[in-house]
Amino acid sequence: MRTKLQEDTHFRVLRLLQDNPEMSQRELAKAAGVSVGGLHYVLNALVEKGLVKLGNFTAAKDKRRYAYILTTKGMAKKAALTRAFLTRKMEEYEALRAEIDALNAELGTDASHTSELTLK
Repeated sequence: MRTKLQEDTHFRVLRLLQDNPEMSQRELAKAAGVSVGGLHYVLNALVEKGLVKLGNFTAAKDKRRYAYILTTKGMAKKAALTRAFLTRKMEEYEALRAEIDALNAELGTDASHTSELTLK
């Protein structure tokens, strides 16, 4: 379970950085749903693994700001994490869909006549 959460966090951070390399750690933490300290740990791990490199964000007034740039290895890892994330979410969706169908059958209702909670 912890590994999946860690993979999901790495996936979200890599995805955010690919489109927004100039995001601050605070902005990244908020968008990824982790603490700033937790994000700092994740960024360090991604840098150590060679998935992200640090660069100065030259457009910033504060020259201490960094851009977090995905390396080629980071882009490949993001693609692999995307596939794994999508596969897991599709499995969760199918399980939820089966549970909804079973509940509808138990109630004797048709899925097309249920409330707005029905997934389509």
